[in-house]
Order: sequence, then structure tokens, then C-alpha cells
Amino acid sequence: MTVFTGIVEELGTVTALEEQGDAMRLSVRGPHVVADATRGDSIAVNGCCLTVAAYDGETFTADVMRETLLKTSLGALAPGSRVNLERAVTPSTRLGGHVVQGHVDGVGTLQSREPSEHWELVAVSLPATLARYLVAKGSVAVDGVSLTVVEVDDAEHRFTVSLIPETLARTTLGHKQVGDPVNLEVDVIAKYVERMLASRQEEV
Repeated sequence: MTVFTGIVEELGTVTALEEQGDAMRLSVRGPHVVADATRGDSIAVNGCCLTVAAYDGETFTADVMRETLLKTSLGALAPGSRVNLERAVTPSTRLGGHVVQGHVDGVGTLQSREPSEHWELVAVSLPATLARYLVAKGSVAVDGVSLTVVEVDDAEHRFTVSLIPETLARTTLGHKQVGDPVNLEVDVIAKYVERMLASRQEEV
């Protein structure tokens, strides 16, 4: 199983997009993550786990299937787009964020930004079906960035997160505008708990 931590290693840049009918070939410049890349490696691009199909110098290429294009925001990328990049963890990697699989659960929309002197409060909408997996002080991955939920508004189907200067400077979240789509991955532990509880109720 491929696992990420939600701690972005590098801001990459989309260099090329090749439409292939039911798929897209995506090329991204990311010198840091490409430095030790090999074919078949997993790299998270805005929170989507992609497989390195080719690499050359500072750029890697991955094939994005139609299912991924339909269920994530990758289809909205264009040459020059900035993207969050993270290599899969190894047994010796520090788990600085939380367990992220790179399997996007849905696409949300950045609804508002409220800057302050040292941090920024950001509100993000989410599909109603995902709201039950979020809790205050819990974890969520937004475009592959591990964040702590501040509040969840079930009535409005949205949640808020606080972005520190490091996150604003080193990830795409510092540049996203109100109305921009973002990939969301809820905490997989919450989904496992829900599944186990449902199975137990069926047995009763």
C-alpha cells in the first residue's frame, strides 16, 4: 500500500499536458522529487497518487486515467499550473502529518480566505457525503496537504482550516483563489471505523 504524510516536499510546475481521449499524459517539473525517482514510483500530485511512467532530468511524466480526471481537479490543470508534490513514504520516513493514501474522495471549493497577522483562516466546501468524516481537530488532506480541521459546518457542508506561514509559502494553498477547486481526502481511519460499526450493527 502506498502511503503519504500530507507534508508537501516541493511546489512543482506542469510543463505539458497530452490529451489521449480517455486519459491524459501529465508532465511535471519537480527537481527535488525527481532526484531519486525511478519508473513505477508513486508521487502525489495535488494529493492524487500517480505513477512515474518516465522521467528526464528534472521532470517526470505520469498517465492520468479518465476516472481520476472525473473525480479530481487534475483535469483543470494547464501548462504553468503549480502543483503540490510528495513522494511516497519509506519505513524510515518521519510521519509529520497523518496517513494519506493519495486516493481523492471528492473535490471541494475554496469559499473564503480571512488573513490575519500570522495565519489565515480558509473555508472549503465539500460534498455532503464526506462531511460525516470530518471533526474539529481532526485531519483532512486538501490538495495533498495535511491540515487540522478548525470547525465543521454540517448545515453549509463546509469546514475551516488555519494555514500557517510555512503552508502558505510552500504549497499551492498560498496561491489558491476563492472559487478554485481543491482535492479532498478524508481520514481513512474514520472510514474504517464507519465500516466496522456498520458490520457490527448488521450482526446484531
